[in-house]
Amino acid sequence: MIDHIAIAVSDLQTSKLFYERALEPLGYRLSFGKEGVFWAFDVGDGALFEIQTSDSKPPLTHLHVAFRVNSKAEVEAFYRAALDAGATDNGAPGPRPEYAANYYACFVLDPDGYNIEAMVNEPVTPA
Repeated sequence: MIDHIAIAVSDLQTSKLFYERALEPLGYRLSFGKEGVFWAFDVGDGALFEIQTSDSKPPLTHLHVAFRVNSKAEVEAFYRAALDAGATDNGAPGPRPEYAANYYACFVLDPDGYNIEAMVNEPVTPA
């Protein structure tokens, strides 16, 4: 399942206002973001559509696709397979607490330089 897709925009504020209005009839709402960097819209079933400034630092690029996987082992397997297939490292597998408490992901750049992510956001289980 695709977890989220991020696209670069030329004017973040203008695009935010546009998508807020354009997506409203579909029931999609602004979910979270960071002023001047990116905004994420909840488009159902946990998936996000994100807009970002075009000059953001990695791991954000002009196109970003994140694949939701089932385990940290799958994140790591994707990372190894992608590198073996010729991808460039853009962030080794590891926790990403700046995204969510249990977010674990890796990032690679495909042959065209697009940022491809494998991620899992596992809930905390009581000990």
